[in-house]
Amino acid sequence: MKLSDFDFDLPDGLIALRPARPRSSARMLVAEGDRITDARAIDMPGFLRAGDRLILNDTRVIPARLTGLRRRDGAGEATEARIEATLLEPQADGTWTALVKPLKKLREGEEVVFSDNLSATLEGRSDGQAWLRFNLTGEDFDAALERAGAMPLPPYIAAQRPPDEADREDYQTLWAARPGAVAAPTASLHFDDALMAGLRAAGIGFTHVTLHVGAGTFLPVKVDDVTQHRMHAEWGEVTAKAAAEINATRAAGGRIIPVGTTALRLIESAATEDGIAPWEGPTDIFITPGFRFRLTDGLVTNFHLPKSTLMMLVSALMGADRIRAIYAHAIAGGYRFFSYGDASLLLPEKG
Repeated sequence: MKLSDFDFDLPDGLIALRPARPRSSARMLVAEGDRITDARAIDMPGFLRAGDRLILNDTRVIPARLTGLRRRDGAGEATEARIEATLLEPQADGTWTALVKPLKKLREGEEVVFSDNLSATLEGRSDGQAWLRFNLTGEDFDAALERAGAMPLPPYIAAQRPPDEADREDYQTLWAARPGAVAAPTASLHFDDALMAGLRAAGIGFTHVTLHVGAGTFLPVKVDDVTQHRMHAEWGEVTAKAAAEINATRAAGGRIIPVGTTALRLIESAATEDGIAPWEGPTDIFITPGFRFRLTDGLVTNFHLPKSTLMMLVSALMGADRIRAIYAHAIAGGYRFFSYGDASLLLPEKG
């Protein structure tokens, strides 16, 4: 498989910079086997069956983007440099890995002040990433970060506009509960109270799992032979309760439909030959065409970047030729792409 197999031309005007309002008014392309239907997210209950179960990622996005000042005493006068940091993940030693810009203006041991009560010291660097140690920990750190930080919008949005207060709600799911993600599970952003009520009325079940989405979700694939790509590991958990709900649904003949590629990757990481077992830990599962899905019967997802690992995942689920046809339909129909864009409901033919 070559990287070019997952490429396509996308007009810049189809990249969504804001979400649909209300959330469930977003368009939704429904692909059932060879059939494509143009619908809205609010119509989702009509395409599912009583007894189906949606798998929801309950990770909560932290306001991981920080802007601060590095002050340095020079010969005769002090100098300042504006420093931007995007937190990636906490480490066992209490530091955070982060992307820091401009990293070359920060020396090890120097402090960056982000707010009146939040600062960090550079402890090291490697492969373009920095290790930051903050002056606060635990709930004190969480509270200070909530006040000082901004939502870490994806690069293709951040390049066109800065994050603002609206993103604090827009870039968070309805059921976000467990802080730790630096990117949203964006398929879930289409769900609001109206859609959830419609799904419940239709007899659809819900199971919560957790996968803390990392910045690696935006990293480009840099190898032409995609089998050589290595995924960034992300921490996830499937509780005993979640596993029991999924296994019971399968036993009763219901379909398991993850909402988002993160939920799909997690349950397939935890899958066994007999269903799914409780699971906790890092996963770097890489799903490409030829992958054998053990649990997934369908997927709610957004429209993904060309040549991305997510394009490879949906190609594995639906078939590469079928996905090319689906994306051609979406582009011709003016669907909005990426994190704040429209939705798709992918229901592959079962062999």
